[in-house]
Amino acid sequence: MLGQLISRRVVYPTTVALLIILIILEFSFDVPWYVYTLVVLAWFLITLCGSFFIGWNFHMKSWHSNKKIEQNWVSITFDDGPNAEFTPQVLDLLKKYNAKATFFCIGHKIEEHPDILKRLLEEGHTVGNHTYNHSRSFGFYGMEEVKAELEKAKKTVKEHTGLTMNLYRPAFGVTNPSIEKAVNQLKVQSIGWNVRSLDTTVRTEDMVLKRITSKVSKGDIILLHDTSAKSVAVLERLLVFLREKNLQSVTADRLLGIKAYV
Repeated sequence: MLGQLISRRVVYPTTVALLIILIILEFSFDVPWYVYTLVVLAWFLITLCGSFFIGWNFHMKSWHSNKKIEQNWVSITFDDGPNAEFTPQVLDLLKKYNAKATFFCIGHKIEEHPDILKRLLEEGHTVGNHTYNHSRSFGFYGMEEVKAELEKAKKTVKEHTGLTMNLYRPAFGVTNPSIEKAVNQLKVQSIGWNVRSLDTTVRTEDMVLKRITSKVSKGDIILLHDTSAKSVAVLERLLVFLREKNLQSVTADRLLGIKAYV
C-alpha cells in the first residue's frame, strides 16, 4: 500500500495539485515563498529517493520477493559478474550445498568469460540482464540508450547460449522514466531484492552476514556480488545458515513463478 502511495503516478499529480492550490490561495492570502519551496523540495527528495530505492517501485514495478510462497524458498542473486576469479568459487559453493542462484551478468564480462556463463547454466542457475557496460552514468541515459544497453547484453547471451533473457536487474538499482519506458518496450521483468547485503561496502564479512541472517525469511530475494573474496566467504556461511534454518535457495524465476527466458 505504501509503495502505491509514493509512486510517481501519485506524487507528481499531487505536487502539481498542491502548487495550484497555493496559487489560488494567493488571491485571498499572502502565501509565504518558503511554502512553495517546501512543496518543490519534498517532490525533489521523494523523486530522488524513489529513483535510488528500487524497493519503492516509484517509477516502475519490480519483483522484490514472494512472501506468499508455501515452500521454504529464498533466492540468492549475484550482480556484476562473471568474474574469472570469484564466480567459479561461487559456483563451487552452490554446487556443494545443492543451491541454485540467479546471476545478473554484465554483457561485456560475458564476452570475456563465456565459459563461466556456460557452466552456470549447465549447473542449473539462471542468467539475467545487468546491462552491457554497467556505466556509472546509466541513470542519466535516455530511453534509447537504455534500450541499446539491454539489447546488446541480451544479444551477447543469445549468441553464446541461444537463450533470450527475460529477467533484468537495473544497474545500481536505479530506476527512472527512461528506464521504465525501455523495460516496457522490451517486455522484460525487472527484478529487485528485499535483503541487501551491502557486501561491496567497507563492512566486514561478519557485518555483512549478520545483515542478511538477521532479516532473511522464506520468499526473500538476497542481493550479493560474485566479485570479491569477502562475498565468497559470506556466501559459504550463508548457505550453512540457510541449511540450518531449513531454507533452500532457488532461482529468482522459480521463486517468483515467472519465465527466465522467452
